[in-house]
Amino acid sequence: MMKIGVLGYGRAGKAVVNVLSSDPRFELRWVMRGRAATATPLEGLEQALLVGLEGLDLEQWFDQHPVDAVVDFSQADAVYRYGELLRERGIMLVSAISAYSPEHLEYLRQMGQDTRVMSSPNITLGINFLLLAAKMLREIAPFADVEVIEQHFRDKPEVSGTARKIAETLHLEDDRITSLRLGGIVGHHEVVFGFPHQTVRLVHDSIRREAFGTGAAFALEELARCDKGFYSFDDLLMQKIRHQLLNMGG
Repeated sequence: MMKIGVLGYGRAGKAVVNVLSSDPRFELRWVMRGRAATATPLEGLEQALLVGLEGLDLEQWFDQHPVDAVVDFSQADAVYRYGELLRERGIMLVSAISAYSPEHLEYLRQMGQDTRVMSSPNITLGINFLLLAAKMLREIAPFADVEVIEQHFRDKPEVSGTARKIAETLHLEDDRITSLRLGGIVGHHEVVFGFPHQTVRLVHDSIRREAFGTGAAFALEELARCDKGFYSFDDLLMQKIRHQLLNMGG
């Protein structure tokens, strides 16, 4: 059973904790949130601890509460707090931070020299499959018109990082992204391919934030099969698809 620590206890982090704590493949050991707090049993999960990252002696914490992997749903600069500890101990990292700068990503790649690291701005399995399918269709039909539509809850201020990632992957400018803010929508992403005589729509809807937990569980299981290195969710998905195709061929 893989021992897991989770960073971040906001809405997404809580949903991830719900999924990982109920998955028999994993043992959730602790959850860290930003503000200072004494370690206490996590409500409803007496075997796991909730602790504050601020002011915490992380080296001592990792020695006393060892884990095999860390799942990060906190904020970008947190990686500089724990990165070297993970490298020294060979602890895997699954990161779902969407706001990494090029400097953050370069640091993650350097971490990959000593341990296994996976970073994805959106960790839902469905979105990453959509990205892969969209990329394949773009290669097959580069002449098609392509637009990206994203819809989120009313108070989300910025353009979706996932929509930007889709546009970047398909070599589209940001002005090809249409954003709508409506009610309490968790997340809707759509890629529309316009052909002369047909239209193809690839659609993903996030119904509950637990979808992030399902994606994190997939990433943890697949990353454990990898050598040391830096991986995208796409890399892990392709690894799984190749394995499935080989089995089908057999």
